[in-house]
Amino acid sequence: MIKLVVTDIDGTLVDDNKNLSPDFWETVEKLTRKGIVFAIASGRQYHALVRQFERIKDRTLFIAENGAYAAYENRELFTVSFNPAVVHNFIKIGRTIPDTYPVLCGKNSTYVENDDEYFLSVVNHYCARLQRVDDLTQVGDTLLKFSMFDLVDSETNSYPHFKQFERDYKVAAAGKRWLDMTAPDANKGSALRRVQEQLGISPDETLVFGDYLNDLEMMREAKHSYAMKNAHPEIIKAANFVTDLDNNNYGVVDMIRKLCLGG
Repeated sequence: MIKLVVTDIDGTLVDDNKNLSPDFWETVEKLTRKGIVFAIASGRQYHALVRQFERIKDRTLFIAENGAYAAYENRELFTVSFNPAVVHNFIKIGRTIPDTYPVLCGKNSTYVENDDEYFLSVVNHYCARLQRVDDLTQVGDTLLKFSMFDLVDSETNSYPHFKQFERDYKVAAAGKRWLDMTAPDANKGSALRRVQEQLGISPDETLVFGDYLNDLEMMREAKHSYAMKNAHPEIIKAANFVTDLDNNNYGVVDMIRKLCLGG
């Protein structure tokens, strides 16, 4: 019996225009009535997730910043902070990469040091709290994640500059435009494992959905692991199943209704 449903957002729960399925809210309501916990696992900021899912925030489990922060029923479950000295080195490297913008994700806010209009319009979509600063290395917040917004391609342009660090830290493309770096024990998979332990829910009772490389570890923590039909080849390879429909046809809601709600 499935007791926990966990889904990524971009490329997974929402379509390419960032819209939720028209049946989403009713589907979550039915999950709640059945006693099934609904969770969002995203690279997005916690404050942005709460804003987007305001209607169900009191009963939704949020795994934010690719697993560096989690909260349930408006209560913090855990925080996995990032060593500032390591992050400062990443910032200095990031500043040298053409066609990219560094983004620093803290517990209280997200920080940028560039005021490009297009860049800010994109970041604002993912962040409910955003601050423009002169120097990212001077930010005093608890650091959760460092990201590169890449105008070219995160896997071919940004990733080669940080590949050398992936033995000691989590380095993953979170989409065509995003490369994310977190502490070694901060990823969606380790976060899900901690959540399962705290809620007393097993991998056999867990259903997950994902589409990109920052979802890789999460696929390994659930018996019912579903790659989106539109997912990255590595996610399809790692998952136990593939959705019948892609994100533009709301494959997550479709599978939840089939697997948890009787069709």
